[in-house]
Amino acid sequence: MNKVLEKIKGDRAIWMVVIFLSIFSLLAVYSSTGTLAYKYRSGNTEYYIIKHFIIMLLGLGLMLLASRIKYTYYSRISQLALWVAAPLLLLTLVRGTNINEASRWLTLPIINISFQSSDFAKLALIMYVARMLTKKQETIKDFKEAFMPVLVPVLIITMLILPANLSTAAILFVTCAILMFIGGVNIKYLAAFGGIGLLSLLLFVFVASKMPESRVSVWGKRVTTFVTNTGDTYQTQQAKIAIASGGAIGKMPGNSTQRNFLPHAYSDFIYAIIIEEYGFVGGFFVLLLYLILFYRAIKISKKSPGTFGALLVAGLSFSLVFQGMINMAVAVNIFPVTGQPLPLISMGGTSLWFSSLAIGIILSVSRKVEEDELNGRAITTS
Repeated sequence: MNKVLEKIKGDRAIWMVVIFLSIFSLLAVYSSTGTLAYKYRSGNTEYYIIKHFIIMLLGLGLMLLASRIKYTYYSRISQLALWVAAPLLLLTLVRGTNINEASRWLTLPIINISFQSSDFAKLALIMYVARMLTKKQETIKDFKEAFMPVLVPVLIITMLILPANLSTAAILFVTCAILMFIGGVNIKYLAAFGGIGLLSLLLFVFVASKMPESRVSVWGKRVTTFVTNTGDTYQTQQAKIAIASGGAIGKMPGNSTQRNFLPHAYSDFIYAIIIEEYGFVGGFFVLLLYLILFYRAIKISKKSPGTFGALLVAGLSFSLVFQGMINMAVAVNIFPVTGQPLPLISMGGTSLWFSSLAIGIILSVSRKVEEDELNGRAITTS
């Protein structure tokens, strides 16, 4: 075991968090896809777990690959990635595959794999914002020289995501705002940034509400249902039953009953299934894993030898953990339904891969931190 750990590069605590989250993912996905298997695969319950296991292995491979790339290369990669992300988002809006009443997916021809272009755009924009804030440090307080070059791409990308996926656009907007705060942008410009974002959202809601088949009505229903606790509360009610029946230690793995009634038990509401089977203890442990991930990432960010690495780690880790917190908040009914998966746990394809890439990039920065610390010790001892 020690020999294996010696070969692992990057923060070992983060690697252990990934391993534990992956174990929870396999167990929870296998348990929660039984109904899906009987509905679409003639009772072949192994189909989805095997598929998920293969996707997870590929994700771990991407994580390892990303961790081996020198983190400074991601500064250049972000430029190309952003130019690719914007057309992909536009293409998704125009010709995207409609799943669950939202055009969030693009289906790749020939191989017939669907992916959410917003996942790619989220990763690309966070890297790009970290790059621009780093390059503009000498003029970071200047409106024209530093603020505008960051503001424009953030508005473009988030507005392209917004029509189909409000929650992802909001998470990305908040992440970029936090990066700008950490990067030293003038507070009054940040206030303007928030105001511009709010006005853009209100303008979009006003225009979209006048159009047929708009997602705005869906958002309104979800918020109204949450606030008034009336209307279609089937999902949240089933999640509450799952959580309440879990108790302190749960029903044990594979013994969930609400998986047969809870829609999207394997993705949006997988945390409710985890609590049902593993109880409050299991639910708290999963929450703790995300907090450890964020804590370790912040330590890496503080020790990063360069501004770009620090901002990159802060942005990517906040985005992942914030998304996870929102998913868990929805499951326990302290937040309206958003459709956000639980990173590294929910069943999924490319969303899991992009989460893996994000953690791989964080690990790449941690490798550099470790190398600098080892070199520092070597110089001290010599």
